[in-house]
Amino acid sequence: MKCVVVTGIPGVGKSTVLSAALAKAESKFQVVNFGDKMFEIAKRENLVSSRDEMRKLEPEVQKRIQRLAARAIAEIAKRENVVVDTHCTIKTPRGFLPGLPSWVLEELKPSRIVLIEASPEEIRERRAGDETRQRDEDSVEEIELHQTMNRAMAMACAMLTGATVEIVENRTNMLEEAGDRLARCI
Repeated sequence: MKCVVVTGIPGVGKSTVLSAALAKAESKFQVVNFGDKMFEIAKRENLVSSRDEMRKLEPEVQKRIQRLAARAIAEIAKRENVVVDTHCTIKTPRGFLPGLPSWVLEELKPSRIVLIEASPEEIRERRAGDETRQRDEDSVEEIELHQTMNRAMAMACAMLTGATVEIVENRTNMLEEAGDRLARCI
């Protein structure tokens, strides 16, 4: 079975582009949101009450939960094609935490890593308009740094796994084009 990782920083529109792409993709995939899987585990352990609290957990706790989530997703990938909706890096109060550390990659064994990107200004506007989440109010420069960290992490992950890396631009009012490009990638 195939495992494709689709990443992007909060507010880039990753899940929206992914939904558009799956409607056009040649193969069928089960989408598993890595953060949802982690939240499910952390909530079951009474560590958090909302998903946005996850990034504030101690790094060692986050790492343990990452490993458990990766194992659960790897089990699904043994039976069917999986797209993992996740983050390459997570901005925490103590710095950037790898969203795809070696122990997660060893479990998932992705064949492709796709970065969804947009301009920092577009991401900032999207975050400001999203009342469903408690997003950090990052500056344009902080958003740009986060995307740069994601690119570096994606290439490091590719080095460890042999996966290819693609970048899909999600520009405002161009969802169809981004969905088409992602559909070709997966």
